Amino acid sequence: MPSRAADAPADAFAGKTIKIIVPFTAGGSSDIIARAISTPLAEALKATVVVDNKVGANGNIGADFVAKSAPNGLTLLMCDVRALAISPSLYTQLPFDPSKNLQPVAMLAYSPHLLVVHPSVAANTLPELVELSKKKPLSFAVTALASAPHLAGIQLQEKTGAKWEYIPYKGGSQAINDTIAGQAEVLMNGMLATLPFVQSKRLKIIAVSSPKPMAQLPGVPTIGDTVKGFESGTWQGVMAPAGLPAPQLERLSAELLRIIHLPAVREQLIAQGADISTMPPAEMSSFFEKERKGWAAVVAKAGLKLD
Repeated sequence: MPSRAADAPADAFAGKTIKIIVPFTAGGSSDIIARAISTPLAEALKATVVVDNKVGANGNIGADFVAKSAPNGLTLLMCDVRALAISPSLYTQLPFDPSKNLQPVAMLAYSPHLLVVHPSVAANTLPELVELSKKKPLSFAVTALASAPHLAGIQLQEKTGAKWEYIPYKGGSQAINDTIAGQAEVLMNGMLATLPFVQSKRLKIIAVSSPKPMAQLPGVPTIGDTVKGFESGTWQGVMAPAGLPAPQLERLSAELLRIIHLPAVREQLIAQGADISTMPPAEMSSFFEKERKGWAAVVAKAGLKLD
């Protein structure tokens, strides 16, 4: 029996323009994946696919734009799903509800955070970094206030006694550039966007936040080796406006899940630091609600609130 996705009109997307909204700056994890999938998606759907960066409010400006767009599959959101799940408990005036106004299409990849420092920082391990920070607080670049990397930094601070002075930025690429320039000393950021600067030795790696060591970083310990059970990172996925008809949703989901496993796409992203980790819509929806509930407790404990 053919799938419901196969019942979608053949021209549902053909000849049309699909916008993938990335709510963060160019060069970040979401942007890298969006651009990697855009050409094969355009070919599969016989459409024009455009990646559009709508930056601000920790991703919420772009997410709000998609939430209020027509549910026809022509406007999609490529985002850090964990960051989106954090927003409802953090922002007092969030203009949309991601659980009601957006619907999952496909989870595509996981990228752990890398804990890195400027090469001049006199520490090579997490215990050394913590001890150094206790002598004098270290400047800690965060991609945005109360972003997933910021909350990961707070958790690390609570569990180790480290002393950080947080410097907020408007995206991962800006935080990386300032850490490379020495204007910040410590950074936690998605591996996908950060690994090239570790490989070029412009940043020194301390540890990775994945549950197990990453093959791309032989010999690099996990944060969990020092702080038992610690895990953080970015889950990259595609969302659509709520109300997208099932045939279009299933077609988009099927194509995205196929494309992310194409050898050329998969190898490119793995080499850059992504772990291809996929979920169809229903599984992604359950994941999102679990994340939303779990991070609400972290935000409440940290006493964080933003307008």
